Amino acid sequence: MNSNETVRLKTVVERRKNAVRSTKRKGYIARNVLRNNLMGRKNKKYIVYSTDPNFDFEFEDDLEQETLEPGEQKLYVSIDRKSRAGKEVTLIEGFVGTEEDLKELGKILKSKCGVGGTVKNGEVLIQGNFKEKIVTILTAMGYSVKTKGGN
Repeated sequence: MNSNETVRLKTVVERRKNAVRSTKRKGYIARNVLRNNLMGRKNKKYIVYSTDPNFDFEFEDDLEQETLEPGEQKLYVSIDRKSRAGKEVTLIEGFVGTEEDLKELGKILKSKCGVGGTVKNGEVLIQGNFKEKIVTILTAMGYSVKTKGGN
């Protein structure tokens, strides 16, 4: 064994020791990346670790769903008071379609009820108790509507 082979062997052994030491750290990072992916915090593909220094995560494209016809959709209307300081809002859930179409539906409902509201997380929030009025408006537009809650 000459000196070059000895140096090469030492570097291989040192690399393996360093790899074993850093595996714990990489495992911790890998668990966090995987947990973040599974919990929906980041839309990265499921690559836990790469040795390529030029590697960049690719984000998945968010494909919006096509908006279904009003007759094919089943919307749920309910009254909600939770975490709103006792104020009532009418909540419309179950819309399947693009964000723009949902905002347009919210705009129509707000204008017909004459109140404010918002569109968040795929739901339409209308300020106040307009459950019966919204049910009649949505059924007139052709949606299949169910009410939730007893009020």
